[in-house]
Amino acid sequence: MGIFDKLKTVFKTKDNTERQTIDLYDKGLEKTRADFVFKLNSLNKKYKKVSNEYFEELEEILIMADIGVNTVMNFIDKLKRRVKSENILDVEDLKEIIVDEMFIIYVNNEVIVNKINYAESGPTVILFVGVNGVGKTTTIGKLAKKLKNEGKSVLMIAGDTFRAGAIEQIEEWASKVGCEVISNEFADPASVIFDGITKAKNENIDIVLVDTAGRLQNKVNLMNELSKINKVIGNIIPNAPHETLLVIDATTGQNGISQAKSFKDITNITGIVLTKLDGTAKGGIVLAIKEETGLPVKYVGLGEKEDDLQVFDIEKYIYGLFKDMVGENNEE
Repeated sequence: MGIFDKLKTVFKTKDNTERQTIDLYDKGLEKTRADFVFKLNSLNKKYKKVSNEYFEELEEILIMADIGVNTVMNFIDKLKRRVKSENILDVEDLKEIIVDEMFIIYVNNEVIVNKINYAESGPTVILFVGVNGVGKTTTIGKLAKKLKNEGKSVLMIAGDTFRAGAIEQIEEWASKVGCEVISNEFADPASVIFDGITKAKNENIDIVLVDTAGRLQNKVNLMNELSKINKVIGNIIPNAPHETLLVIDATTGQNGISQAKSFKDITNITGIVLTKLDGTAKGGIVLAIKEETGLPVKYVGLGEKEDDLQVFDIEKYIYGLFKDMVGENNEE
């Protein structure tokens, strides 16, 4: 069964939890879908037969959805090859192939791991990095709530001692979700993190969520700081941090890809958290980030509510993107 056919069955699920998640993706990708699929459908009305002009306009639509120029060029090349090998003439027959190829772009014959790499024993340490204003602290708070709901004990560490209000913000979240936070606005970040990790190890806390300062003005300073933090964590808990998640604001578009490349150069990023996906009409950034950096998206923010942070699921994402093309209303 191709991904197109598989997606047609998605909305029929009777599982309430699954249904709620699908609805979140549906609503969170509304802006992107409204713009993207509308243009795609308009294009298919304009052209009945596959042509170079059709591909040129399709290319423009994909670039405008922030899928990224390199990703789009590769995508169009693959599409042209399939059109030729399968002798496709009608643009309507291309719908399924477009959805299929979008899925293939992300998966790229790999086993996509969107789950957190939990420690086999002792605390699992998750380090959060990213520039200021992308929603790092909010992500930490939402993830803490999600993990607590799963029955795990969580400790937050306020490792951003530079930004005014950063400690207050993480303390507010800790109070809201009912977990402890280690902070000290007068101490060096590595010192605060040392205290927090030591406490987590001694008290056998399940998960430690570490906030860090979001400065990218000076790569050398940031690299040194993150190197110091990683060393402090690793000295207390070998092989930690177990995850280093880069938080990116989806509304910044291609700038988010630049951030991903910059951070990947200076520290070992294991995955991406894409916030504010519901706030942009350019949700194609998910595909571009994976294609350009090779980093998997592990979580997406699909709204402002505490429960709107979701483990990333490529099938639900593609469904949310193309629902109007593959949904119930389009079935015969």
